[in-house]
Amino acid sequence: MAQAAPRLPEITPEIHAEEKRTRGGGGVVPVLAFAGIVVAVMQTLLVPVIKDLPALLDTSASNATWVVTATLLAGAVATPIMGRLGDLYGKRRMLLASLAVMVVGSLICGVTDNLLIMIVGRSLQGVAMGAIPLGIGIMRDELPREKLGSAMALMSSSIGVGGGLALPAAALVAQHADWHILFFGAAGLGVVSMVLTVIFVPESSVRARGSFDHLGAIGLSAGLVCLLLPITKGSDWGWSSGSTLGFFAGALAILLLWGVMELRIAAPLVDLRTTVRREVLLTNLASIMVGVAFYAISLVLPQLLQLPKSTGYGLGQSMVTAGLCVAPLGLTMMFTAPLYARIAAKYGPKVSLMIGMLIIAIGYGAGLGLMSAPWQTIIISVVVGAGIGLAYSSLPALIIGAVDASETGAANGLNTLMRSIGTSVSSAVIGMVLAHSSTALGPVSVPTMSGFRTSFVIATGAVVIGLALAVFLPSRKRTAAAAAALSKPVATSDPIGQDATGTTTNAVAGFTGFRGKVLDADGFPVPRATVTLIDRRGRQAGITVAADDGTYALGVRAAGTYILAVTATGRPPLATPVSYMTVDELVTVDLRPAAVTASVPQ
Repeated sequence: MAQAAPRLPEITPEIHAEEKRTRGGGGVVPVLAFAGIVVAVMQTLLVPVIKDLPALLDTSASNATWVVTATLLAGAVATPIMGRLGDLYGKRRMLLASLAVMVVGSLICGVTDNLLIMIVGRSLQGVAMGAIPLGIGIMRDELPREKLGSAMALMSSSIGVGGGLALPAAALVAQHADWHILFFGAAGLGVVSMVLTVIFVPESSVRARGSFDHLGAIGLSAGLVCLLLPITKGSDWGWSSGSTLGFFAGALAILLLWGVMELRIAAPLVDLRTTVRREVLLTNLASIMVGVAFYAISLVLPQLLQLPKSTGYGLGQSMVTAGLCVAPLGLTMMFTAPLYARIAAKYGPKVSLMIGMLIIAIGYGAGLGLMSAPWQTIIISVVVGAGIGLAYSSLPALIIGAVDASETGAANGLNTLMRSIGTSVSSAVIGMVLAHSSTALGPVSVPTMSGFRTSFVIATGAVVIGLALAVFLPSRKRTAAAAAALSKPVATSDPIGQDATGTTTNAVAGFTGFRGKVLDADGFPVPRATVTLIDRRGRQAGITVAADDGTYALGVRAAGTYILAVTATGRPPLATPVSYMTVDELVTVDLRPAAVTASVPQ
């Protein structure tokens, strides 16, 4: 009979957070999803007028691409920065801060025609990208587990959904009013999102220890700028020129030094330690490729649709019609979420990711021959949107299935960063291709059909590489369990559940870890108690809520000593040390108010 260990005050906030999650999320999910849509608007705001930007800003086509790339680049940098600041100082607080910076940037863009000032404003708009990992973090802190999977998938895909829906709206404004109105509208959306966040989104009590990594933020920013600048300007400078090669070499050196520094400090901006696992590394590399493929279609189809028919290949459509033809991209992403849930539940998120990327490749491949009529662009948008919806929805479950519970925040933040880098590279590369395969049309230069097709080939190649990487991801055995844990109710999402007769069963074959019941002093079950697993470093290694019959189960990935802590309404929290000797062990531990009994089944 083991004696109860002293209480552990440091885990109390997490335990109480789990108790709060079981009460539901209220308006948290729709408000955070709306924030994600607002972020998407920043990305696609200027797509309807992208072909006119050189004339509007009195600059070259290659310089004008930075009005789009700057937003994506700032978003890539802001993603880990705002995520880390949210862990330290409050996720809602940082969500409001990122939206406020976006509003300021929108107002700056709304009053200028100067290229450099516009790039500064657009960079500030990009800070709103930090809302995505912050929103996922808030959901993880506030929602019950049975709602978390679908909510995270919605937040993850809100970029595509919002982007697709924003295109026709932005085109309508740009066609019938001064294009600067787009920025004032974006500022208004930001203010509305801030108000809704204040009203409906609570501040999490969960805080991370440590300090903010200022050098890490500077290093990441400098490295990404040095990487993307020569991609955009390489054709102007010359690919073998000293400037181009110097920036590429500088990017390599800075990012390598940044990576070494991040691995050595205790509280890094981006936890690169999680990337040493094959599953995480391959998922992140595949995420970059999906990001590249996602943004290509938004840059190509609106321009093709709006070019005059006198070019011989342009489709001669208005801004609004072009936006409506591309809008199915986002709508299809939204409607594929239920399909993803079914595929992932049966085959695992690896299969749904591979199916999604295969569909994207088919869409872009078919698009090489489907560019001669507006209805054909709608087909491309629908097919590519379906693939991107499946792929984006699969990524959070793959990451969660590959890391310990205590590492999910850092791992998902890194994955979001990889997707942002993918969209940034896509903007820079596709922008460069279209700018330098252009032809004169009166006083302006317009992209050629060769440039459009080359862009689609690049997107197809990227997603084929991503598909090849996904082949080597873990098999269904691990990922299907992760997907199930994200989609089923709390009482049955644990490996220990009940069958139709009420008999306790092992719901996941091959489950290893701790299981048992939470009982009171008289042996009666304590329902809905929170059970937390703490590793020897004091980190949360797992957390669950017991079923109505007191049953709980917590998987364990590594052998060693742990602490099981249990809290229940009206009872003081208790903690007890337990041992997990081998990685394939199933240990039964019944948790009681005054004692803990442990035995290993024979």
